[in-house]
Amino acid sequence: MADDNSYESMLCVKPEVHVYRIPPRASNRGYRAADWKLDEPAWSGRMKITAKGKLAYIKLEDRNTGELFAQAPVEQYPGCVVESVTDSSRYFVIRIEDGNGRHAFIGLGFADRGDSFDFNVALQDHFKWVKQEGELAKQEASESTAPKLDLRFKEGQTIKISIGQNIKKKEAGGVKSRPMAAGLLPPPPAGKVGGVIPPSAGQSTVSAVQPTPASLLDFGSPGPSAPPSADVWGDFTSAGSNSCKDAVQSGWVQFS
Repeated sequence: MADDNSYESMLCVKPEVHVYRIPPRASNRGYRAADWKLDEPAWSGRMKITAKGKLAYIKLEDRNTGELFAQAPVEQYPGCVVESVTDSSRYFVIRIEDGNGRHAFIGLGFADRGDSFDFNVALQDHFKWVKQEGELAKQEASESTAPKLDLRFKEGQTIKISIGQNIKKKEAGGVKSRPMAAGLLPPPPAGKVGGVIPPSAGQSTVSAVQPTPASLLDFGSPGPSAPPSADVWGDFTSAGSNSCKDAVQSGWVQFS
């Protein structure tokens, strides 16, 4: 892995920002941009955000010559180096350092709301990457200290694999018949599937006489009834005197 101080990467560049003198904070509620003289910025120029290792740097430079006006090293975000105001998303308070241990707080403003959004996202992405790198380094350190599993053969250790015996056992077993599934019946013998048994020669076919509707129901005019012998229903008046033998001979059931 390369040294963290070997190169400097560029995170964000904004061509126009404004710097303001800010009054001391009166309470713990935070800074308010409305207390600044927004129409009279103390300085205007270009802003760059660079990263060198885990640190990010907010650099304020002259837009023409590139001369450094102020610089704010950022160790974490959000933090005390970069602080948002309470009444706007376009203004921030940053702590600048001169390299000799002295620092001061100034107001930083963007003309466009999109520029302030890019400023915020650039710092968030950098420190998110720093956090992931730290977690990965801890994981690699824990894996390196853990004992490794040694799967190598020790001196004089052998292993035996029996392949031919298993093949001989399979050949000696032969082909096994497939067992019949439980609950299935064998098929019927040939010539008896779906056949109709014809009647024997000694049996005679009895044709049933179907009664006609006219013989069952008589809707005619009332008149003298036919003799009992001519009625197909039998004699209902003499049902009490007839025996079961007569009912069987007539072929109809007598209702009493």
